[in-house]
Amino acid sequence: MMLVSAARVARAARSVGSRAGAASAAAGPVSRRHMSTEEGDCEFGDHHPPAQKNVMRRALLYLPANDMRKVEKAAKLNVDCICLDLEDAVALNRKEEAREMVIKVLETVDFGDSDVAVRINPLQTQLAADDITAIFARSGVQPQTIVVPKVDSADDMDWLFDHVYTTVEQTREEADIVDLLTQVESPMGLLNLRSICEMDTDTVTESLSLRMNGLIFGSDDYCAAVGATRTAVGTELLYARQAVVTHAKAFDLQAIDLVNINFNDYDELTAECNDGARMGFTGKQIIHPNQIETTQTAFSPSDDRIAFALALEEAFLDHQDSGKGAFTFNDQMIDMPTMLQCQAVLAMARKIGKVPPKAE
Repeated sequence: MMLVSAARVARAARSVGSRAGAASAAAGPVSRRHMSTEEGDCEFGDHHPPAQKNVMRRALLYLPANDMRKVEKAAKLNVDCICLDLEDAVALNRKEEAREMVIKVLETVDFGDSDVAVRINPLQTQLAADDITAIFARSGVQPQTIVVPKVDSADDMDWLFDHVYTTVEQTREEADIVDLLTQVESPMGLLNLRSICEMDTDTVTESLSLRMNGLIFGSDDYCAAVGATRTAVGTELLYARQAVVTHAKAFDLQAIDLVNINFNDYDELTAECNDGARMGFTGKQIIHPNQIETTQTAFSPSDDRIAFALALEEAFLDHQDSGKGAFTFNDQMIDMPTMLQCQAVLAMARKIGKVPPKAE
């Protein structure tokens, strides 16, 4: 049974105060949901502050957070997401140096259109608490996204939300909403995925500074935990990968697939990427710049798929105008589920600029 922390009570009180404030001037302090944006003030009220819109993470590239040379090089590679890693890529005696480097990187490096993430250390440890303080304590300096490893339970999420809330509350007047990607790396984490995702859909437990945006499957730790052996075919991970995709789609989150450590084996990488894309993953973790092009191409619709989807969309609209439901197109029976797949292809094509934006 999860204990209710004082910080959670404060978070919930802030949320209630925000909603009441929309109806009464006597609501008290404005919650962290009242954020300033470039377009002006925005009161989110009963709704969560949104995650970043139209942010693609077809490839999420991990880099040691304390290696400025690699970071500066990666900033020019046009990868969807660059993740500055404070966890596995940094030795224990270099953690503080890496935190300082992350702040310097966020202040000085231009990443262009790439999403910039920071992966912190495992939750409920002093390392993670120190990471959170470093990332959230300074006004005007924070990543667009944080990646949290080894999330096993709703208790872990509550710990994270409490520490971020307390840090922001004690050190800053306000903070922008940061996207949250949580990693599934254990059998318990897999079993608890629903309750983990639900933590950010409930106004009592939600974070006021983070907005959950995706699930990442950590295959190597998962294999170690269940005693499985990684193979190129990947049948030992089929159930876990499908479970991650299913939960991600149920909660409207991105699903980011496992790492391929054989970064010079392009055939294996291509096959693994294509397999993940067919399963419904929206992107993949990578560990080397050589994997970027192959990965981002695999998680983008091909020209042939786009052409088919455009023609099918036009035919569908024509049949709708004539009052017809299911119809035949290119010797295939087309109904609404098929059209939803078509629309998903076109939505991604529009994000990557292969199809013009849809007219309003």
